[in-house]
Amino acid sequence: MSKPFYITTPIYYVNDKPHIGHAYTTILADVLARFHRNNGQETFFLTGLDEHGQKVQQAAEERGVEAQEHCDEMAPRFTELWEQLHISNDDFIRTTEERHKNVVRDILQQVMDKGDIYEAEYEGLYSVSEERFITEKEAESGDFRDIKKLKEKNYFFKMGKYQQKLIDHIDSNPKFIQPEHRKNEILGFLRKPLNDLCISRPKSRLNWGIELPFDSNYVTYVWFDALINYISSLGYGTDEASFKKWWPASYHLIGKDILTTHAVYWPTMLMSLGIELPQSIFAHGWWLMGESKMSKSLGNVINPMDLIDDYGVDPVRYYLMREMVLGQDSNFTMESFIQRYNSDLANDFGNLLSRVSTLMKKNYDGKIPEPGELTEAESTIKSHGESLGEIVNEKINAMRLNEAIEETMQYIRSVNKYMEDNAPWKLVKEDKVAAGRILYTAGEALRIGAVILSPVMPNRTEILLNALNAQGTGLTWGELTPGRELKDHEPLFPRKTQN
Repeated sequence: MSKPFYITTPIYYVNDKPHIGHAYTTILADVLARFHRNNGQETFFLTGLDEHGQKVQQAAEERGVEAQEHCDEMAPRFTELWEQLHISNDDFIRTTEERHKNVVRDILQQVMDKGDIYEAEYEGLYSVSEERFITEKEAESGDFRDIKKLKEKNYFFKMGKYQQKLIDHIDSNPKFIQPEHRKNEILGFLRKPLNDLCISRPKSRLNWGIELPFDSNYVTYVWFDALINYISSLGYGTDEASFKKWWPASYHLIGKDILTTHAVYWPTMLMSLGIELPQSIFAHGWWLMGESKMSKSLGNVINPMDLIDDYGVDPVRYYLMREMVLGQDSNFTMESFIQRYNSDLANDFGNLLSRVSTLMKKNYDGKIPEPGELTEAESTIKSHGESLGEIVNEKINAMRLNEAIEETMQYIRSVNKYMEDNAPWKLVKEDKVAAGRILYTAGEALRIGAVILSPVMPNRTEILLNALNAQGTGLTWGELTPGRELKDHEPLFPRKTQN
């Protein structure tokens, strides 16, 4: 039996309103979780919220409410969106939950007891926006806002102690950081001396966080708290069986902007604890509008809810998965969204269902005809259909989702061409048996395509399978049952024009 599949998204900062970037990572995790579940693999999918830190405290103060109340009001914006996006997460963790805070305190004490935490005075530049100390070079880059010079006593984690061990791990585990260019980026970073990590904030400056178990004058630095969610959710330290079953994570999915925290801070923390490292940290690119990253400050953020209202959930999921090459940046434009919707979904996929079901209803009493004796043309479609699942699996396992989807759509296009070449709407007048064979083949190929694409478009593929009376079927050729009655359905993907 294969090892269970455990996939995580970053836990999103509660102060940000969810936008297409949050939606993308969460849909990506959902699609991968659904693929693995469909393959019969036990799967655990985690997402959640990072609710501590200075920005949350400031936002709550500005609103004149308690920080916890502020978080409680913000959290539903995420959970409601995930519901609307058909996200099938198994757990949703918030860092303000006791189950998480207890584990963070326990881990801090363990790392302290091991001698990997020490107290020291530090003077340096502090970025309020990033909630961390930065170097002079970083300050000059212009990427950091609200910089102050600070001198204060804090607790530090001996991150540098594990520098060589981490380099060795990356070198001997090529899939640990993906894609390749991100791995090289981290190795470049680790070739320079690795500073120890400041893991506390004095309460005089920040009180919204988890108190250090060994010094009540300090709270935990937000990243040392947040990263622990990946194991606190599994019951680390409280439910050994659950933790052992799911850990290590198969994938931590992250945006490239939080690569260092996940590929340097997190592994060294785990090394200090003697815990196995995750199998893979996968950093995807950004969604761009023109040449700019989508960001609140630039005012170019796409609200996923607007797209869903106008086009439906599954077309949005399809576009985001089909359009981005994992690991690279991708451009979002309404033109490309509508073009992809009309060409792939309306013309290729939806139109094939419409043709097949209309002809079966008109000429075969609304029932699925007999497959008959296959000619060379049907045998070709059948053999492609039988091998498609394996091809798609290979591409999914290589994190080439856009190629897996395109491979499936190429198959659907080949079936549309087969329909054009054989014209069953004409043939049915002369040879009903031969026309039935063509319609059966096209319907069965469409069914297999729908099963493969069900993780990407769970709702529309369910409508399609229901229309063919083929719910619960798998990837074996011939599961479309002759004589079964077709069910009525609305057009699967009505054509759209840009507003």
